[in-house]
Amino acid sequence: MGRVNGDVQENVLVDLIKKSGGCAVLDGGFSTQLEIHGACINDPLWSALCLIKAPDLVKRVHLEYLEAGADVLVTSSYQATIPGFLSRGLSLDEAESLLTKSVKLAVEARDKFWSSGKRKSGHNYNRALVAASIGSYGAYLADGSEYSGNYGTNITLEKLKDFHRRRLQVLVEAGPDLLAFETMPNKLEAQACVELLDEENVSIPSWFCFSTVDGVNVSSGESFEECLDVINKSSKVSAVGINCAPPNFVLSLIQRFKERTAKAIVVYPNSGETWDGTAKTWQPSKCVHDEFELLATTWRDAGAKLIGGCCRTTPSTIRSISRVLKDT
Repeated sequence: MGRVNGDVQENVLVDLIKKSGGCAVLDGGFSTQLEIHGACINDPLWSALCLIKAPDLVKRVHLEYLEAGADVLVTSSYQATIPGFLSRGLSLDEAESLLTKSVKLAVEARDKFWSSGKRKSGHNYNRALVAASIGSYGAYLADGSEYSGNYGTNITLEKLKDFHRRRLQVLVEAGPDLLAFETMPNKLEAQACVELLDEENVSIPSWFCFSTVDGVNVSSGESFEECLDVINKSSKVSAVGINCAPPNFVLSLIQRFKERTAKAIVVYPNSGETWDGTAKTWQPSKCVHDEFELLATTWRDAGAKLIGGCCRTTPSTIRSISRVLKDT
């Protein structure tokens, strides 16, 4: 499943979208769901801390999203990086083992759910795909820069490749179905990751999601069109979109993306609250949980092919999205 002649095995994602009636359902907020169950993740490793301290809780959250109707599970590796684990005193082998574990836990949850009697009759479940999450360099820094794209003048294309390379290799070898590059805040990091897919001959499909703070440009201030030009040149990227942005940004961005890319469009916004990366707190906003059914159909009709939730969304959110997308 890792590298097979460098040719992207795109059929798994395309097939899932077809099986889902043209729009597949992603899971929702992971770290916030862990917190609901009592996990303390006020840590630079964020949800990746539970790979060390509470792996059973990680699997529990995966199962909750499967029961809610998710067609894709995203692993708990968003903030799991080798430098991050090493800074906690772990060895290189232990760090790589935890990255592998993030994929294995999701695969085990998927297989357990699929073989169990929990698949409720009358609900249109698909055998879920597992997407290995690769967070941005800013997510590793844990200073909010995944929402600014400001990495400083000393961060180059090659340095970003060096940062991502070994994590990418380990995650691919762990056997996920997909790769999810998440909360990319600038064109440079997208370029680095796209080039890595070629250099490492990655054959499983991937999606790239950008962050935005104004709904007009990516977080760095660069245009989405510039970033899409990078993505469009890669045959290894199957879908592109946004995550961890307010829901009210989504519709106009889907419309813009449709004009500039033939790739599948993926959107998974947060609940409407905003994260203050400096204060490390959620800033209240109008809660839109009850509106996600209407929003999901609007986004699907506008052209989105993969829809889910990010921070502060829950299995209830995904259940609502799944119900409306699979029943209409």
